Parts: sequence; C-alpha cells; structure tokens
Amino acid sequence: MTRPTLPSGPPDDFPERGGSGRHRRVPQPPGGLRQGDGDGPPGRHRGRPADWNGRPQPTFTPREGYALPPEAGRQAAYSQPTTAFFAPAGYPQPSFTPYPYGEAPPRRGQQRPGEPDGHPPRGRPGAPGSPEPGGVTGTGPRRGVETQPNLARSSRAMALGTIASRGTGFLRTLLLAVALGSSHLSDAYNVSNTLPNTVLYLMLGGIFTSVVVPLLVRAAKDHPDKGEAYAERIFTLGAIALLIVTAVAMALSVPIVDLYLPGVAGSEHRVAVIFAYFFIPQVFFYGMDSLLGAILNTKGRFGANMWTPVINNVVVIAVFGLFLAVEGTNRTPSNVSSLGINLLGLGTTLGIVIQSIALFPIVKRAGFSFRLRFDFRRSEVSEIGGMAGWMLGYVVSQFVANLVLTMVANIASSRHGATSGTGYSAFIYANQLFQMPYAIVGISVISALLPRMSGHASDRQYWLVREDFSKGVRLASVIVVPAAVFLGILGAPICELLFAHGSLSVGQARYVGEVFGMLSLGLVPFMVTQLQLRVFYSFHDNRTPGVIGLVMLAVGAIGDVVALNVLPPSQVVIGLGAVYGLVTVVGAGIAWPLLLRHVGSLDSWRITRSLVRMVAATVPGLLWVLVVMAVAGSALRQGTFYGLASVIIGGGGAVLLYALCARMLRIDEFRVLMRTMTRRLA
Repeated sequence: MTRPTLPSGPPDDFPERGGSGRHRRVPQPPGGLRQGDGDGPPGRHRGRPADWNGRPQPTFTPREGYALPPEAGRQAAYSQPTTAFFAPAGYPQPSFTPYPYGEAPPRRGQQRPGEPDGHPPRGRPGAPGSPEPGGVTGTGPRRGVETQPNLARSSRAMALGTIASRGTGFLRTLLLAVALGSSHLSDAYNVSNTLPNTVLYLMLGGIFTSVVVPLLVRAAKDHPDKGEAYAERIFTLGAIALLIVTAVAMALSVPIVDLYLPGVAGSEHRVAVIFAYFFIPQVFFYGMDSLLGAILNTKGRFGANMWTPVINNVVVIAVFGLFLAVEGTNRTPSNVSSLGINLLGLGTTLGIVIQSIALFPIVKRAGFSFRLRFDFRRSEVSEIGGMAGWMLGYVVSQFVANLVLTMVANIASSRHGATSGTGYSAFIYANQLFQMPYAIVGISVISALLPRMSGHASDRQYWLVREDFSKGVRLASVIVVPAAVFLGILGAPICELLFAHGSLSVGQARYVGEVFGMLSLGLVPFMVTQLQLRVFYSFHDNRTPGVIGLVMLAVGAIGDVVALNVLPPSQVVIGLGAVYGLVTVVGAGIAWPLLLRHVGSLDSWRITRSLVRMVAATVPGLLWVLVVMAVAGSALRQGTFYGLASVIIGGGGAVLLYALCARMLRIDEFRVLMRTMTRRLA
C-alpha cells in the first residue's frame, strides 16, 4: 500500500552496517512474510517465522499473553505535551498535529466489521499482523480515500508553513528582546503572556489535541452522517467550555499574577496585572484555534494550520515595531507610558484573534457547518473524560514544573545581588533558541515516524517499531549531536550577535547565551525522550508517560529549588538550564527499560555505536571553535563583531569539519541525511 508522503521523512531503504562498516541487510523470511506475521497460535512466540538459512529469527513480543486493545485497527499517535516548559511568549502554539490522526478506541461493547467477538481476528487475512493478499504485510497506517490525496498534496505546504512559522516566530522574539530587553518590563510581559497558554493547556488544551480528534475520526467512520452532528456537538461543547474557562481566569487574574510573580510589587506588579487582563482572553482564541485545527485535520486538511501562526507573528512584529517608534528602547515599568502598555496588550492579543478568525472560512470550505447543537449526550461527555485521565495528569505535571521554574527565576531576579537581565525573560529567549534544532528534527524525522510506528504496533510487528525508534534516534542525532556540542560552546557569541541591540546590553545578551548554551547540552536526551514518548503513544499507552512526567516533575522541582538556594542570584537561571538537562536524562533513563515491555529491544548497541561516532566527529570542530573564540576574544571587544567572527568562522568551520569527519568515519546516518536533502533541494 502506498504510504502518504510526509515532509523530509526518513527513507525506507536505510542501509545498515556491521561493526566493520560493510553493508548488512536485515534478512527477511521467504515468501514475502515479515517477522511477526503468520497464523501460529497465540502466545509469547506467536507469529515467529520458521528458521531459514539455519538461523532462528527472533521477534519481540511485549509480554506473555499481551494483546493490543480492541482498537487494533491502525491508529496514528496522538499529539501530546512534549516538554516540561510551555511555549514561551512569541513562540507559536501548536494547535494541531502535522499528520493524520487515527481512530479512537471503540466504545465498550462496540464491534467492528469482521470482528464478531469484538476482538481482532487472529491469523486471518486482514487481521493485524497477518499477510495481506499477495503475501506482503502492510506496515504503515492505512488512510481513507478522502484523506490520502489531501495529505500528499499538503505535505509541501506543511513543511514550508512550519518553517515560515518558526522563522517569523524567531523574528518576533528578536524584536521583543530589542524593544523590551530582559529586565522587569519584559519579565512582566513574558510572564503575563504565558498565562493564557498555561491556563488553556491545564484545562482544555490536552483534551482538544489528544482526545477530541480521534473521537471525531471515529464518528466520521461510524455515524451515518459521517460524524457531522457529533462534530457540531463537540464544537458547541468546546466553545462553551472555553468561554467558562476564560471568564474564570479573567476573574482570577490578580491571584494568578501573584502566584507567578511572588514578592513583586509596585509598578512591575501593576503592569503585569494590566497585561494579564489583555492577554488572558487569548485563552478562548487559542482554544478555538486548536479546536478548528482538529476539525480540519479530521477532514484531511493539514496545510492551513501550519500557515495561520505566521499571521499572528507578522501582526505582533508590526506591534513591536510601532512600540519602538512610539516609546523607543530601555523602557521600565515605571516610565513606560499607558499608550505603550495598551499597544503591547491589544496588539499581542490581536495577533491570535486574527489567527483564529483566519481558520473559520477554511473550515467552512472544508464542509463544517458551525451549527450550534445543545443535544449533548452523557455517554459522549463521559467518554471524553474517561480518555483524558492520564493525559491530564501529564499536563498537570508540566504545568506545575513550569510554575516552579517561573517562580524560581522571578524570585532569583528580585534578590539582592542579582544583576539586571538575569530573570525569567533571559530563560524565555534562550528557550526560544533551544527549540529551533528540535523543530528542524521534528519536521525532517520525527513527524514522519509517528504514523509508521503506530501502524507497526497495531500490526503487532514490534521489531519494526524497534527499527523505527532506532532509525529515528540515529537520524535525528545527525543534527542534534553537533548542535548540542557546538551550540553549547557558541551560545554566548550567538546571542551577542543576535540580541545585543536596543534594550539588551552586551552583558545581558551574553547571559542569554550562557543559558542557551546550558540548555543546548541537553538536546540529545531531550530528543530521545520525545521519541520514547511517541513509542508509548503508538501502543496507546498514556499512563506510562503520565507516570514518567510526574517523576520528571519531582526531579525538576527539587533541582530548581536547590539551584535557587545554592547558586548566586545571577547564576540561578543558568542553573535552571542545567536542571532541565538533568530532567530529560532522568526521563530517558526511566523510559528506556519501560519500553522494553512493549518491544523487547531498543537496538541499544547500534544506537550507542552511532552516537559515539557522531560525538567523535564533533571533536575537531569543537577544538576549532575554541581556538577561533580565543583569537577573536583577544582581538575584538565583546559584542556584535566578536559574535559575528565566532559564529561565521568558528561555527561555519566546525560544521564543515563535522561533515568531513562524518564521511571519514562512514556514518551512514549522515550520508542518508545528505542524500535526502540533496534529493529534496533538487
């Protein structure tokens, strides 16, 4: 079956090498059958193919007597919270998942065609894990006739739209830093501007992205009206819930600000409260954007969701430009005018309003009627609540982690001895840069692997899930490993080049770079953790990620408090970056053995070998960067020109040396990535 083309996905013909570097093909059983296929009896070794070439071929079945839930039809992984930090101000909020969703678990007692007992048939054609006609077993998620052409047609728009939204979001953050700097005014703005996202994700955001979409997909397949009435009820219920949550949050604006800015009084507190009154109504529009994006995805429309954040970013970029023209730079909470405050508040909210409104005609053209229906059914509402349980636990854990981090950063910046620009805003700017390498990997590798892993898990082809995970880690590491090493060293020069303008001094920009460098050192475990979570979701396991999230929350909260009490006030935010790296290491370490229950093996040896080679390939480039930075530091003053020389000469040379060493060390993943990029550019 033809699999829809996804942006920059890893090729299926990924070659493997043995320890000697020679090509090695994974043997396949005769007759076109793959490991895990067959009609054998159920049990731990069900579906193990017969010996061929004199060697038994093991399969990896999770545990004795394990069976997938009754929804063994193919299902794509759901969108889940991916980081212990909510997206910072100026960072587009993901209101969609850039791949088709699968169907939700069937209601209790519901049977599907061809499943008279409510369970997937074993050993019969069409059953997951059984060979399809012709002796070839499908491995990817099957798509409906209506969705597949739309996805293939939208893949290029998805990739371009994501790049455009990331790029304009980065420009938005740069202008924010130039206009407001990283002192008290920017802290008030950034803290207040994260409140809508925090409230939304805590109350409803995870439900919209992770629960409602698969329910809409199932209703479209099972209901005679293709799920239109069900979608209208969901839309009405979501709109009512958003209005209630927004009204409650507006009423609690002052206590919420006090919670995030403990001990802050005077003009900074006053400005933060004013910003909160402007920004908290964004809860409704962010939620509506998420809900409309979910409806579009269930109708096979994926490109529009990627482009609407660009509108938001362009509007806010214009607002910051007007603020600079009216107010200038180096404004503080005590000397900024009411016009400047109102301009920032209204303009920032206007961006998300326009972003949401832009989706309405697109959803209308997709066939949705926007009819409000109040004939809610208790079973449907209960089903949403039942599916949201563990996912909400994970969301709450991330909310608490973000709250603790924000409180610690603000307390540290208000202590005696803290220098200006060492508070929460510095972390926001650094986190924006930190997300960029992962965003590139998400476009090129991870988003393409999600539906494949889910399809293989549903087919009970667990060795293919293992291969997908291994391939994803190794291909993503081609970008992430050198990024972690080089950005960890070049963080300060990069930020001096980018941020040492307007309201940000050279010292403040350098501090942002030091936080960014510390965060960058944790890129590899961060990436591994994200892929591990996707494997859990491909098995429809939301409980384990929830438990892992709680453990990561505990480690992060303890680490943040230790940093606050041990480090000097001006070094606390740098310590928070180190704590986040520790949190991701702990999460990856816990998830690894738990995943073995599902797939039996994670290809540890091959992953470790590739990572060691990639790290070795960065060593010459690392030495080159250190030499260039030392020479530039002795010849130039700290600032824009020092950053330019270090980044262009040091960073550019490091990348070229890494590419050369990767070829010399015969790193297959690098060669595959280069071949894919060359093919797409051509």
